[in-house]
Amino acid sequence: MNNKTPLLPVHVISGFLGSGKTTLLKSVLASEDFGDSAVLINEFGEVGLDNRLLGSIAEDAVLLSNGCVCCTIRGELSDALRRLLSQRQEGLIPAFKRIVLETTGLADPGPIASTITADPVLRHHLRPGTNVTLVDALNASTSREQFPVWEAQVAVADTLVISKTDLINESEISDVQNLLDTINPAARRLGAEALGQPSDLLFASSPHLQSFTPSEAKSWLGPWRRVTTANSHDHLNEVSSFRLNFEGEIDWTCLGIWLSMLLNRHGSNILRVKGVLYVMGDNRPVILHGVQHTIHPPEHVEHWPEDDRCSELIFITRGINADRVTDSLNAFMRQVSDHPSPRILHA
Repeated sequence: MNNKTPLLPVHVISGFLGSGKTTLLKSVLASEDFGDSAVLINEFGEVGLDNRLLGSIAEDAVLLSNGCVCCTIRGELSDALRRLLSQRQEGLIPAFKRIVLETTGLADPGPIASTITADPVLRHHLRPGTNVTLVDALNASTSREQFPVWEAQVAVADTLVISKTDLINESEISDVQNLLDTINPAARRLGAEALGQPSDLLFASSPHLQSFTPSEAKSWLGPWRRVTTANSHDHLNEVSSFRLNFEGEIDWTCLGIWLSMLLNRHGSNILRVKGVLYVMGDNRPVILHGVQHTIHPPEHVEHWPEDDRCSELIFITRGINADRVTDSLNAFMRQVSDHPSPRILHA
């Protein structure tokens, strides 16, 4: 970013009902390196903060002993974020460096990014940060079958934290891991150790939070775990993931137009797209990141590793397969630009 004042990241903790979001949030709030944070939650009582309150500093805000400002969400998220920024600017609350938002268990975290980027005030102060999703290992299969929002929460995650593994056996844990592989094979994955991990590391997997070295540019895409059972895609509500690999330079302008049209038409079913691109006329890798209808401003790395200038895009979609996406891309590009045809790599 070239802004004189850095944009503040909005990190999101999501997960289905009972998955352990509050437990993780308590761990984050206890972290010394996250003392200069603002936390948005639905109700103070649900987080059990009473033993750490210093007192009320506004109608809907309290100050914790570690310096965090904790606010309740009343009404629209955009209103809560604007109110936080206004109170910060007026000196009514301590200056914070980041916002941590805990969603409700039934919320799709995807629209949070569009709330920030579409609001003319918010987008000049805030940027989407890291999405951390809690997955209840005991009830993952049932939640996935009954509630489509569970898949959306998993799909948008930069980091998946698997909870309650102590309540199931090794075979069942393997089934949960494989289920996650079919939806989001590139997400960083943690278990109970997430509770003891420094908060700055827990939320360090977004492209907007770090300056990449050339060797780190590709590593941001994450691991690509392969599905290990034949029936992994059964009854997955048509959610699938695939990776596109491009040999050669990409026309950035044309790709951007095509992707904008794709998301405008099918954004609700493009749950996640992320990539590292080698574009024509630029020796810097371009980091691309989008959730549903929203594409974040691209990030640039200083230069490529000498031996790897291959572009990759990762998609997580609902009801739209890899062939349909690549056919659309190739048909558009052939009309306007010389463009390498992608090779499809499935999970």
